Amino acid sequence: MPVFITYASYSSEAVQAMVANPQDRTGPVSALLEKAGGKLISFYVTTGSNDVVVISEVPDGTDAVAIGMAVASTGAVSKIETVRAWSAEEFVSVAAKAATLTGVYTPPTG
Repeated sequence: MPVFITYASYSSEAVQAMVANPQDRTGPVSALLEKAGGKLISFYVTTGSNDVVVISEVPDGTDAVAIGMAVASTGAVSKIETVRAWSAEEFVSVAAKAATLTGVYTPPTG
C-alpha cells in the first residue's frame, strides 16, 4: 500500500480540550485509518510549524484526502497537509518513468 505523511496543526479548541482532558490520540487516528482500509505506521506530536505528524498506509490518494477531510470537518485541526512518500527503492521506478518522458514536454519560450 502507498505510504502517506500527514502534517497537521490543532485548532485552539482542540488544544483547550486536550489541556482540560489530556489524552493519547493514537487510538482515534488508528481507528480512522483502519475504517478507510489503511493502517497507522507512526503517530508523533511535534514542535515547530506542525503539531502532529502521521505516517500511514492507505489504499490510494483519494483515501488519504478523504481522511484529511473527515478530520478537518470536525474542527480539530486548523491546518492539514498530506503528501505521498516512496521508499528510495520504490522511487527508482518513478525516475525510470520520468526518463521515458524526457524530451516530450517543451517549455514555454519568451
